[in-house]
Amino acid sequence: MSGQRLKAKVAIVTGASRGIGAAVAEHLAREGASVVVNYVDSADKAKAVVKRIEAAGNRAAAIQADVGKAADVQRLFDESIKQFGKVDILVNNAGIPLYKMVAEITEKEFDQILATNVKGVFLTCKQAARCMPDDGRIVNVSSSVTGLMLSTYVAYAATKGAVEQMTRHLAHELGRRGITVNTVSPGPTDTELFGEGKTEAHKQEFSRMAALGRLGEPTDIADVVTFLVTDDARWITGQNIRVNGGFI
Repeated sequence: MSGQRLKAKVAIVTGASRGIGAAVAEHLAREGASVVVNYVDSADKAKAVVKRIEAAGNRAAAIQADVGKAADVQRLFDESIKQFGKVDILVNNAGIPLYKMVAEITEKEFDQILATNVKGVFLTCKQAARCMPDDGRIVNVSSSVTGLMLSTYVAYAATKGAVEQMTRHLAHELGRRGITVNTVSPGPTDTELFGEGKTEAHKQEFSRMAALGRLGEPTDIADVVTFLVTDDARWITGQNIRVNGGFI
């Protein structure tokens, strides 16, 4: 999928230094968007994404910000607007996992995952609502695990469920301005983050759970996110699209 469907648009992609976020940033750039590659502490990886985008003749910038902190989010938007003039597209990809039995989760761990996965989406959407021009696009990344019942996923699934509800209500709130707000919920996707702590046998088990018999690739998710932020998806809002190869 390539072209200039996003020519003259400016996009912020949070958590874009690797995996799904990096793939989304590169896909949006190929469609003509100027892309802000947000990261927390992976500066070298974020700059590598920017270099790949620029090598293809497109514009990008790496901006550090912790989306769980209001001051950082304010700076992220301010710097994005300073460099590119506006923000038309927000893709909330930043998130952290937590796979532990509920009795073992500490208050600190729970607060941390809430700060990134829920508060981070709230803060960036708040800024987008303030400064995004009419007919903008917001895509929040959730997870297909919200449709399952899995041990050790209690905290993670709770945060992603909150993201899905924010999406639905924000779509109504911003709809009169022509701003669409949707959720994309990947299934198991072959990224560095997904692979942490998993053996090859675990990966094969997840592959067998999908109707299409494999793990997702970051580009599988990025293609759908790209579609949702183009004018082709102008009549889609408030939806949760499970991009998971029939995982659920």
